[in-house]
Amino acid sequence: MSREFTYRGYNLSQLLNMPMDEFIKLLPSRQRRSLMRGLTPEQKKLIKKIRKVKASGKKTVIRTHCRDMVILPEMVGLTICVHNGKEFVPVEIIPEMIGHYLGEFAITTARVIHGAPGLKATRSSMFVPLK
Repeated sequence: MSREFTYRGYNLSQLLNMPMDEFIKLLPSRQRRSLMRGLTPEQKKLIKKIRKVKASGKKTVIRTHCRDMVILPEMVGLTICVHNGKEFVPVEIIPEMIGHYLGEFAITTARVIHGAPGLKATRSSMFVPLK
């Protein structure tokens, strides 16, 4: 039995039909303050691309460096490739991501996995006699 998605008591169709001013009031304070200040030129460009892709109905991947964009209900269902400093990480937007930032889903640091110590591992091992 799967539960229907709700965000602060509203389902996805209600969120999509809601005016932006009302939706912003539902967000946590950091995201609310960010959107109340207005969108940056990069964020406006991303929103324009998203609306263009939604209007065409095609499954197009959108690439962006805009990690500080708050995920809005109109983004649900799209794949947005977010730059992590090295490459573009594809992020499939699902309803549970609403209210988070795009950058939260494109991790910038890789897990460090060290090799096994041995010959040529360090400068000190240069002087280990070979058997």
